[in-house]
Amino acid sequence: MLPFAELHLHLEGTLEPDLVFELAERNRVTLPWRDVDDLRSRYAYGCLQDFLDVYYANMAVLRTEADFAELTDAYLARAAASGVVRAEVFLDLQAHTARGVPAPVALAGVADALARAETDHGVSAGLIVTFLRHLPAPDAERAYAEAVATGVDLLGVGLCSSEIGYPAAPFAPLYARARADGLHTVAHAGEEGGPEYVWEVLDALGVERVDHGINALRDPRLVEHLVRHRIPLTVCPLSNVRLRAVPTMADHPLPAMLDAGILACVNSDDPAYFGGYLDANLAAVRRDLGLGDDQLATLAANSIEASFLPAAAKTRLRQAALVR
Repeated sequence: MLPFAELHLHLEGTLEPDLVFELAERNRVTLPWRDVDDLRSRYAYGCLQDFLDVYYANMAVLRTEADFAELTDAYLARAAASGVVRAEVFLDLQAHTARGVPAPVALAGVADALARAETDHGVSAGLIVTFLRHLPAPDAERAYAEAVATGVDLLGVGLCSSEIGYPAAPFAPLYARARADGLHTVAHAGEEGGPEYVWEVLDALGVERVDHGINALRDPRLVEHLVRHRIPLTVCPLSNVRLRAVPTMADHPLPAMLDAGILACVNSDDPAYFGGYLDANLAAVRRDLGLGDDQLATLAANSIEASFLPAAAKTRLRQAALVR
């Protein structure tokens, strides 16, 4: 099994139906679903909002530090079984504080599981706090201040949620502050929006890595820029199909990205909702896009290069890949 880094993963999106009902019972939360089967039946989405309605309803069961630790640990165990040796995971902090969960509770639970990740699962891990671009930038700035105040070790900051109609530029001061604090920077772009959204997060926010970016291929100048500067795109094939960013897996631009020399890697985004973890995404691109062993090895190497691991750790993982 090739060693992969998973770089585009929302912890809230790993909340499996069985755990939803287990936590609901523990925390006395009333769900709008009759049972697990009823919940699973809602996972056919006509649009992004259909997904978000289910996503946020389920998130209500996450209440305590132990809940967040259990969620994170369950993901790490599943990721390790998929070949993940490095996980740089997202937490949408504002989605929790807005419903009354204090930042220290959510972050401490996640951090507890991540601190044990290497010992328990053989996965090194880091936490990226993501901000919701459909909310005002001052809200994100307050959330960042809350996160920093907890003292939890942060790897970076990110930007997610709806692209269309919500420019990234207002978040530039926050990104400048995070960089000054020594954190890495990423942002979602080019999933719903066109290449101009990718340009914006590169130019206005100065991100090191772009999450999704599948529409970058529509701009040859952007492709050339991404290739020349080795700017990674964290691609999520099953997610793109389930949310209709691409019509079918056979239409996915991943092969064209690799052919163009883009530093693209495969990730699972919200695997509990989109049909599978990293291994399922890799199986899909092999089956439906005809990617062979050499291309999967390239994707594995790309994921390690695109990670925020120190150079020596990246070298060790690349060497491990060569002997597998």
